[in-house]
Amino acid sequence: MTGFTVRETVEDDWPRVKALRLEMLQDTPIAYLETFDQARRRPESHWRARAARDDGALRLVAETDDGRFIGTMAGILQGGPTLVGVYVAPDFRGRGKGVFDALLDGVEAWAATLGDTLRLEVNEFNPRARAAYERRGFVLTGRTVPHPLPPPSRELEMIRRL
Repeated sequence: MTGFTVRETVEDDWPRVKALRLEMLQDTPIAYLETFDQARRRPESHWRARAARDDGALRLVAETDDGRFIGTMAGILQGGPTLVGVYVAPDFRGRGKGVFDALLDGVEAWAATLGDTLRLEVNEFNPRARAAYERRGFVLTGRTVPHPLPPPSRELEMIRRL
């Protein structure tokens, strides 16, 4: 398997951040709060700011030795540390590959400096993601919110004590 590293993105990464975002929106559209068409129309300035993450948030990527972005996770402050924007490319999924766990370790380390829990919302129609979070100790809180995009569904809140 190709090796990979996990690191924070910087502004110059914006073309690869954009490409990965478009990939993830095509792969699992129900998992995100924007559509592929909305994202592809965003200006370069949006992607530069997203890659720079100079707003106190965290954006991590998993990058292969040859420079391919194969996964991403971000942490934002939304009533406490919150995990968002989770994606691992299909050919790097699975516990044995280690990409998901390496990214989540980084977000959890960031979150632990800001609070004692990490929260997330996962779509009810994304059982693969929910199972991965449960494996890492996240539990459902019982709180749900409507997913704003079609098809009608709910986002399920999960938390993990750090």
